[in-house]
Amino acid sequence: MLRACAALSCWKAWPPRAGSLAGGNGFPYSLAMSSHKSSPAGAATKPSASHTPDHDKILIVDFGSQVTQLIARRVREMGVYSEIVPFQSAEAAFKKMNPKAVILSGGPASVLDGNAPAAPQTIFDSGLPVLGICYGEQTMAQQLGGKVEGGHHREFGRAEVEILDDAPLFAGVWKRGGKYPVWMSHGDRVTVLPKGFRVLGKAPNSPIAIIGDDTRRYYAMQFHPEVYHTPDGAKLLQNFVLKVSGAKADWSMRAFREEAIERIRAQVGKGRVICGLSGGVDSSVAALLIHEAIGEQLTCVFVDHGLLRLNEAKTVVDLFRNHYNIPLVHADASEKFLRELKGVTDPEQKRKIIGKLFIDVFEAEAKKIGGAEFLAQGTLYPDVIESVSFTGGPSVTIKSHHNVGGLPARMNMKLVEPLRELFKDEVRKLGKELGLPDVFVGRHPFPGPGLAIRCPGEVTKEALDILRLADAIYLDEIRKAGLYDEIWQAFAVILPVKTVGVMGDGRTYDHVLGLRAVTSVDGMTADFYPFDMKFLGQVATRIINEVKGVNRVVYDVTSKPPGTIEWE
Repeated sequence: MLRACAALSCWKAWPPRAGSLAGGNGFPYSLAMSSHKSSPAGAATKPSASHTPDHDKILIVDFGSQVTQLIARRVREMGVYSEIVPFQSAEAAFKKMNPKAVILSGGPASVLDGNAPAAPQTIFDSGLPVLGICYGEQTMAQQLGGKVEGGHHREFGRAEVEILDDAPLFAGVWKRGGKYPVWMSHGDRVTVLPKGFRVLGKAPNSPIAIIGDDTRRYYAMQFHPEVYHTPDGAKLLQNFVLKVSGAKADWSMRAFREEAIERIRAQVGKGRVICGLSGGVDSSVAALLIHEAIGEQLTCVFVDHGLLRLNEAKTVVDLFRNHYNIPLVHADASEKFLRELKGVTDPEQKRKIIGKLFIDVFEAEAKKIGGAEFLAQGTLYPDVIESVSFTGGPSVTIKSHHNVGGLPARMNMKLVEPLRELFKDEVRKLGKELGLPDVFVGRHPFPGPGLAIRCPGEVTKEALDILRLADAIYLDEIRKAGLYDEIWQAFAVILPVKTVGVMGDGRTYDHVLGLRAVTSVDGMTADFYPFDMKFLGQVATRIINEVKGVNRVVYDVTSKPPGTIEWE
């Protein structure tokens, strides 16, 4: 049984793979997914020491919580740089990073187990502020001389904490005697305080829900302040980071841009760089940043697999070749991809075929260019984190990953990954900083495998043509209604079934098209967008009238979980 800080029930489908949340980041799949042997360059996928020596930093020690990334995002939203490291390497990272404070994440283990993970004693000996969250509270309490017990009533989901005393952590947010909603997920709980601590808050099933030692600036809480379901959680984290630890909010996209350009120049020197450009936000921002740093030393290779949205390939070529004047090779391999996908219906197999062929086409184009020493990718921080297993063992594959992986050994190139410290929303901010149009930067996420995973069953030219046009109509209506920016992601899916219909005086037997639109704060959970039925009827009418081969339209009202955002 998971007793301490058990998996949050509303995040059961974690980890979300980039194919379901954020696509188009350079190579659309893990390079390691191919049959090629990985080179040492591909091993550079673990979280690295911070490249921000002149900024205050917060170290987050990961004990395996499904929502540790949210802690880092909340801290960065304050303008303070944060970095996540697994507990196994936390001591080395702590010494190298020299942070202003440390946050201990939640996790699925129990401190009562013999091999339970723990925080390095070095952290507690340092005199720096420490914040424990859920499992982080329990290991802090036990390591500092308190007591944790299991077997009590477990607490999952919404709860209410009552504030028993004032503390710097609550300044301007919570008052003594007040009761406030939080999100719990635990089985074990602290029953005896360590020396120097006092109880700051309690909950119905957690008599010691919040604890603090003001002298040592140690605070801990049984609930999760980082999640959306704890309304004041971000403010509590802000109090800890800015007031308790005194960290300066001096980390911005402008600062990142300047520092990243210097790092790229230092790494590349006079060498040549090839960038795998997909047309998605991440690879596009990476290409612009690198081009700003080294100019004509960069050549982009756009592998057009024929699985993009309507007119998207032309848009990518026009934007980068004509508007930004970046050297660009457009490799149209759409017919080759379709041939390889013929008869394939398994979604994971589709991803592997596309991933391997993508690499083959890219490699062939790279050889034609010749002389490049470096390969640029739009790898993001979630890609890096999710590729490092918390336990060091295998992780469950929900969908094949992309970007983080080994290079084909024969390519013998070094990786340039200027975005590997950023989250998706930060990449969008950087894109705006670099001058990318808002309509481009603000586009909904698009999966690396493209429309192939929006064609359940076999991918055919007919299905792709139908899907492209229907999807364009759907998004056009969403934009006309002024709803595009309210929606996290919207798209159409062509289903592998046909239904009987009537058009005019004739009987039809045509495709069913599914519409999907979801709202989300961070992509970890999602709910369907509550369109007005009149709007849906209008979209369905346009699609059926304008797209030959469709006679029925349905709307997906599944949340995540239990579903995923994408269908495959």
